[in-house]
Amino acid sequence: MRTRLLVVVLAGMSGCQQAEVDGSAPTSFDIVMPRDHAGPITGRVYLTIGRDPANPERGKRSLGHQPVARGRGVPFFATDIAAAPPNSVGATIDGSTLGYPLASLRDLPAGDYWVQAILNVYTQLDRADGHRIWAHMDQWEGQHFGWAPGNYISAIHKVRVEPSGGERIRIALVERLPDIEAPVDTKWVKRVKIQSVKLTRFWGRPIFIGATVLLPRGYDEHPGDRYPAIYYQGHFSLSPPNGFRTERVRESRGSIAKRKDRGIENSYQFYRAWNSDGFPRVVGITFQHPTPFFDDSYAVNSANNGPYQDALVDELIPYLEKKFRLVPQGFARALTGGSTGGYESLALQIHRPKSFGGVWSLYPDSMDFRRLFGINIYKDANAFRVPGYGGLRPERIAVRDREGQPLQTMRQLSTLARVLGSRGRSCDYLEAWEAAFGPVGDDGYPRPLWNKATGEIDREVASHWRDGGYDLSHYVKTHWARIGRDLAGKIHVAVGDMDDYFFNLSVLKFQQTLESLKDPAYGGEVFYGSPLKVHGWRHVNNAELVRRMVSFMARRAPQGFDTKAWYRD
Repeated sequence: MRTRLLVVVLAGMSGCQQAEVDGSAPTSFDIVMPRDHAGPITGRVYLTIGRDPANPERGKRSLGHQPVARGRGVPFFATDIAAAPPNSVGATIDGSTLGYPLASLRDLPAGDYWVQAILNVYTQLDRADGHRIWAHMDQWEGQHFGWAPGNYISAIHKVRVEPSGGERIRIALVERLPDIEAPVDTKWVKRVKIQSVKLTRFWGRPIFIGATVLLPRGYDEHPGDRYPAIYYQGHFSLSPPNGFRTERVRESRGSIAKRKDRGIENSYQFYRAWNSDGFPRVVGITFQHPTPFFDDSYAVNSANNGPYQDALVDELIPYLEKKFRLVPQGFARALTGGSTGGYESLALQIHRPKSFGGVWSLYPDSMDFRRLFGINIYKDANAFRVPGYGGLRPERIAVRDREGQPLQTMRQLSTLARVLGSRGRSCDYLEAWEAAFGPVGDDGYPRPLWNKATGEIDREVASHWRDGGYDLSHYVKTHWARIGRDLAGKIHVAVGDMDDYFFNLSVLKFQQTLESLKDPAYGGEVFYGSPLKVHGWRHVNNAELVRRMVSFMARRAPQGFDTKAWYRD
């Protein structure tokens, strides 16, 4: 799971400018489409409104991450555009336009603000299921519209906002965002990108998947050796597994820099372990599999996304095994990942029990939908209100801090999704689940689990989430007679007792299901961090986790299989 970040691009081609003002009416913003776009434009326009301009020392375009998902970020407002001609007023943002965390421009206190417009360009997609939809095609940026190649931004404008009566302001989209520059491969780190036949057939246009590969010490010196693989699951990133880096921190400035430096130092320490005598020789691999609805597919086959699990297991993994001398057998493939990656790793292991040799899932997204956050999607009528408690009907919390204080409600999370995108195109985690787990609506877009304005849960959609095999508790329980012997002992899960998103409750339900299974017993492990361990807690560090996974695979190697290369110094 990923807390969606609205990326506010706080600089323009000519720096900060005074906006062009036209007439005197309630404050509104006319967004002028780019001159250089070839043909009519369909997409979504965002307007961000903040108190501080960009820091001119940061250069031409400063990408400022604004964490809107928890309500602390800069206000922004958004609307769709359809077939807008270049150099025309394609959209108007006014008091009727929905925003987040403020619902309307009318809620914005009067004053001077710095504003910027962002255009997320959509592509027409004609799917194999007969539906035609419009969505943003990822350009290997991980569905971050604020730096997606081909999207547009305006200059930054200083404006006076008067919610009760102000100006009509024109803002032109003037800069096309450049292509992504992939990191250069090194001795240790290689990157691959292949076209998927299965996904291309589904989407009716070329679809690519890829991987970032971390090689072990001695890989080039021992060309006859074959290695086990650890598949790391998570959000789109071209960085190597565990942030692997060969240089350590040199200096620190301030508390924020020190926190960043600690992460860099941890990555360097992982390199030290990876390159040390006695450390297992294994290949680490992260998948890249962005979809038109999110920065990854949740590693499942989906009515909305297409056969991503088949593409990963049947196309990408065989390609990697040939290219990087991997052992092409299930016992020598381990899975791990956190949050979204925690769910993905479990889904791959459970849906393909013979294809993988064990899973170490960390703080996974809900995999038992009797507890999606705190919601039982099969019994509860409304996502926004807690049932019972007499007439109180308290608001549900979606995100909390380590002491249980609410940071965001389910109603606010749903509003955020509505502002980020219509028709399930927010690329936020709530609608990523709907695209991955849910049915296709009559309009060709993902059918929502609940009405994001009212919270009313659609029971038919909930049943599809379960019966489609995406509720992993329900899946293992109903299929244990067939898959149990291939899963026994392979499942390992770790989660904090105060997970920000209440995912510990889902893990508990999953554990209870596993422990009820017989013939065979599930034989795995579940670890809970306490007290007050939050989202991101893990029971061991990265290097120790690698040692445990490789040791586990080695113990389960077929009789007579030589694992000497796995421990070569």
